[in-house]
Amino acid sequence: MTNENDLALSQQIANSVREEILAGKYAPGVRIRQEDIAEQFGASRSPVREALRILEAEGLVNLVAHTGAWIADLSLQECEEMYQLRERIEPLMIRLSIPELDSQTITRLTELTVAMEKNKDVETFLKLDREFHLLTYSGAHTLLVGDMVNRLWNTTQHYRRAYSQLLAASSFKPAHMEHFLLLEAIKKGNCDDAERILYGHIRRTRLELSEHSDLFTREAE
Repeated sequence: MTNENDLALSQQIANSVREEILAGKYAPGVRIRQEDIAEQFGASRSPVREALRILEAEGLVNLVAHTGAWIADLSLQECEEMYQLRERIEPLMIRLSIPELDSQTITRLTELTVAMEKNKDVETFLKLDREFHLLTYSGAHTLLVGDMVNRLWNTTQHYRRAYSQLLAASSFKPAHMEHFLLLEAIKKGNCDDAERILYGHIRRTRLELSEHSDLFTREAE
């Protein structure tokens, strides 16, 4: 197999495992065995190792030399710190993005907002919510912040799922209200309101998670 084919296979494996991680197939802190993935894809260890390195760079996997790969997990303190980062850099992302969002993107954001309101399923909500927020940032052209935001979203995915399960009891109403407010600010091109709404949206999640330490199995180091 050529190096080019190895890289293509590594990317294919990374794409597949990424979808499984984001969909909650693996719990935080669970070990991923290279031999199992290699068998699943009929691949050698080399492209599997490269796929895991891709996922590590995206914040989804922790690699430990001579030991193996684990699904990224956080302590409560680490999660709070990541959410505090999100509270500060995602409002910047949306400010940079809004002037560059075209009508087609805004139409899609509207569709996503309506679809989320009609939805009752946690996994569907997570998928729609992720698409909605990352799409609101899609107009921003950054060298560093975009990658940082994606990594923070990936690393906190499991805990957003836990938070969404808590929200399901209220049919996600607080999130729906904030999504509609954020969408209106985007439509009006009001960056100040969008920043303020988004900050509160992320902060509310952080505060809610801080009251549920049982969701975190690992202590801060």
